[in-house]
Amino acid sequence: MEIKISSQQILKILTVLSWIIFIGVCIEAGGFLFNSFYTLVLNPIGAKYFWNHLDLSSLYQFDHGYFFVATTLINIVVALKACLFYVIVKYLYTRQLDLSKPFSINLRRFILNLAYIALGISFFTLWGAKYIEWLLKKGIEMPALQNLHLVGADIWLFMSISLFVIAQIVKSGIQIQSENELTV
Repeated sequence: MEIKISSQQILKILTVLSWIIFIGVCIEAGGFLFNSFYTLVLNPIGAKYFWNHLDLSSLYQFDHGYFFVATTLINIVVALKACLFYVIVKYLYTRQLDLSKPFSINLRRFILNLAYIALGISFFTLWGAKYIEWLLKKGIEMPALQNLHLVGADIWLFMSISLFVIAQIVKSGIQIQSENELTV
């Protein structure tokens, strides 16, 4: 017995999965952003009960500025992840992928957008991880980098470079496809 799944069915499954991940990442980004605002503006006790049971109270008590910088870097990282999945969902939902002509300007633009966002995630993740390590050297008690979503900068960089390479391949495919259309 052989199971055959068409490309359209795979795209529908990927669209649903992308929506699920996008909603989850948006909730996470909103949670971090709200808790940062709540702690800095309304109630400092929020640092002890930060998003996802993180305790950043020692950082907040040490220096409000350090707390602001650390939470800003975390918020940028999670917001960029939400933007990444927004681009994916938008592209899949609007059905801009034409399977009869796989090499298109839209596909290249989509891949480049993902590459630039992944590069941004890599940069801010690395910056945030180094900042947290610097705070740890100062003797401030901090949660693990995994819990702060500041790990994997090298993976995001690798993904970004891979996407840039794929974008160049698509660019070459667009040129070959347009040359073939002209000769026919």
